Amino acid sequence: MRFRDRRHAGEALAEALRARRNEGALTDPVVLALPRGGVAVAREVAAALHAPLDVLVVRKIGAPFQEELGVGAMAGDEVPLLDHDILRHLGIDEAALAPVIERERVELRRRERLYRQGRPAPGLRGRTVIVVDDGLATGSTARAAVRAVRRQDPARVLLAAPVCSREGAELLRAEADEVICLHRPAAFRAVGLWYEDFDQLTDQDVLEALHAWR
Repeated sequence: MRFRDRRHAGEALAEALRARRNEGALTDPVVLALPRGGVAVAREVAAALHAPLDVLVVRKIGAPFQEELGVGAMAGDEVPLLDHDILRHLGIDEAALAPVIERERVELRRRERLYRQGRPAPGLRGRTVIVVDDGLATGSTARAAVRAVRRQDPARVLLAAPVCSREGAELLRAEADEVICLHRPAAFRAVGLWYEDFDQLTDQDVLEALHAWR
């Protein structure tokens, strides 16, 4: 199963979530997209559910010598969520990650300021929060996102993505009240392989999507 693009994936995911809403499982929903890629998917979900759409900025923490190798993630002002098993395997201590964490914190705050344009973050207490991304690989950024949402006392937290690795989906089951994933390929490899068009989105793309929805 491959999706044409993020919009197509969002439409398919929206159908699954609309069914959950009709079952009474999505009371007072709010949709939080993980930018950048998750915004294009989440826009379709929010439209189908007639729900507010906002962003939850999460940053991956890469190894000092190889940025693409994720060793953790963080959201907002939360304490970084680190994969200590990987750190031990690589022989990296937390002190060595300090410059990486600080750099990612600066970028996280830049994006929050840019995307929010002075708007406050939505209130989540007592609501059903649907965290949406364009795919779930290791699950590290999604875990950080769900934990940040949990601290705001929502009624329920769902993690929704069009495609997930089986390992990532299983990991998130321990964090979210429900994981909704349309496709869980045995040979996952990478999120982009399950899209025909997986162009990287820009900050401007995110701003336009949020503006169009509002």
